[in-house]
Amino acid sequence: MSQTTTASATYTTTDIENVVRRVKADLIMIANSTGAWTSEKAAEYAHDIEILAKEGYLAWVDVTLLQYGVELQATRFDVDTAAGTLTTSRPGGVLWPRVDNAKLRIVISYTSAYTDTAREATRKKLKIGWTTSHDDTSHASLSSSGGRNYVSSTYGMQRKDWAA
Repeated sequence: MSQTTTASATYTTTDIENVVRRVKADLIMIANSTGAWTSEKAAEYAHDIEILAKEGYLAWVDVTLLQYGVELQATRFDVDTAAGTLTTSRPGGVLWPRVDNAKLRIVISYTSAYTDTAREATRKKLKIGWTTSHDDTSHASLSSSGGRNYVSSTYGMQRKDWAA
């Protein structure tokens, strides 16, 4: 069984697809500039982000570049279902560095609607075997370095950036 839910009649699954397309472009740019993921791996993450967003289960996505366990750069995409007043931006911006022993960590947060039943129903649609994370995503060791907004109708994701 497949279902699509929206929190408001003012955006559609097409709006979600438009926003996630921009997030996907960012993920691929991050993958290419750091060399820590392939473009294909970034596309798999974007696929799952889109599935979870369309079902109303996605709260935010956090991507962090680590070198020897130390944070160098990070981006968070916060879902905003009332983003009608925001202006959309183009993907891109800051190029992430290519460093030795680079690791990209991606953490997603779910809405309260992502119950055990929803998780089981969604599992087969996802490409990544997501596991529970207890990693600190506050980026306290980094400084805020701007951001962008990706919006279609009233659905959006606000991107926040941090750098060392």
